[in-house]
Amino acid sequence: MNIAALIDHTLLRADATKDEITKLTAEAKKYQFASVCVNPAWVAYAAEQLAGTGVATCTVIGFPLGANTSATKAFETKDAIANGATEVDMVINIGALKARDLQLVEQDIRAVVEAAAGTLVKVIIETSLLTDEEKVLACELSVKAGANFVKTSTGFSTGGATVEDVALMRKTVGPEIGVKASGGVRSLEDVQKLVEAGASRIGASSGVKIIEGEQSTSSY
Repeated sequence: MNIAALIDHTLLRADATKDEITKLTAEAKKYQFASVCVNPAWVAYAAEQLAGTGVATCTVIGFPLGANTSATKAFETKDAIANGATEVDMVINIGALKARDLQLVEQDIRAVVEAAAGTLVKVIIETSLLTDEEKVLACELSVKAGANFVKTSTGFSTGGATVEDVALMRKTVGPEIGVKASGGVRSLEDVQKLVEAGASRIGASSGVKIIEGEQSTSSY
């Protein structure tokens, strides 16, 4: 298994500096991670650093609360893609899902999918705030709205990825839709368990540590 090719190498802290983004992109090039995932303000710079490397530039939409209007999320998506984003991770309207306003949730996701116009869309459902029934609904609505992936967490809420949630999400969306496990993934063991449960992408700020752990393990 090529672990590096599964990892979105992530830096979404509010206080991230240009030097840190430069380091992030350099690490992504060195290890050939799937993507770097940065806040929208850094997309143009990250895309420039990654040009021609095969590493995708991923950003976040409506992050981290998901409580923006659909029009705002759509505009943010178009702006990010114009700046060089090749993948977008959007946060659903969590309050609408909790209130069972399923039409609003689906329309919100669809607005981003349509704005993305073929660019890969991952839908963050924020599992730590949802019941199992709500997780299933969120996944079903994401598929219905045309998303490419469902994703566990922002990493900014009350919890992150769990094996149980990933397994439930995979069971719900089937084999054709991606499942991204994100939030609290810090070791090679974490990655292996989540992949076994059905994850096809991993969001992690500890990508280098994970890969070096794999290398040190394989050297014995």
